[in-house]
Amino acid sequence: MMDFSGGAYGGGKAGGAFDPIGFVMRPTVILRAVCWLFAIIVFACVSAEGWREENGKEYCIINRDANACNYAVGIGVIAFLASMAFIAGEYLFEQMSSVKTRKHYVLGDLGFSALWTFLYFIGFCYLTNAWGKADDPPNGEGVNNVQASIVFSFFSIFTWAGCAYFAFLRFKAGVDPSFQSTYESDPNAANQYSSYPVGSGPGTGGVEGGDQYQPSPFGGGQQQQQQQQPGVGEYAPSY
Repeated sequence: MMDFSGGAYGGGKAGGAFDPIGFVMRPTVILRAVCWLFAIIVFACVSAEGWREENGKEYCIINRDANACNYAVGIGVIAFLASMAFIAGEYLFEQMSSVKTRKHYVLGDLGFSALWTFLYFIGFCYLTNAWGKADDPPNGEGVNNVQASIVFSFFSIFTWAGCAYFAFLRFKAGVDPSFQSTYESDPNAANQYSSYPVGSGPGTGGVEGGDQYQPSPFGGGQQQQQQQQPGVGEYAPSY
């Protein structure tokens, strides 16, 4: 079982050294290689022996249903190409420094793998039903190829389901805390600016941390001058 607790979405740290042996031994890479091999068998068997010519026209030996042959070839070829793309993606996944890019890759992997699991299931049922109704081809030519295509379509259901499962584990692992933003709101942010201190001397009520109130020197001189001058409306004494 893979360990998805390393970096973002189960990948290693971006820019790390590449280990070829470790890469080849990964369950996801092995499973992709198996999907790639099964895809070759599915489409190659039908392409090679699935068609016969009669009266100048080709027909599919699977119950003379051209859609059956085309379906097997279509899902096989696309699965073949997709498997190679995802194997390359496994290598590039470790080089992805963006968490969003890794997330998009994992979601694409999950969606495609789940879809191809379903399509292979439909293909297996479709081919089995059509082959059961088909007449035996002359001299039994192509029988083994068609049967191999059907059998490996069945096996491909489980290999692609396994790929979808690993992609789900990666998505579930989410983002490693080291890739998340280190910003957190400071609960003491409101106290960054201290208020005016209150004195602890006489007349302060015993509250610590401040100075006693000092009157303005300009205000004091002005008050003394007002006290020395005669009040407004008073008359000077007469002698």
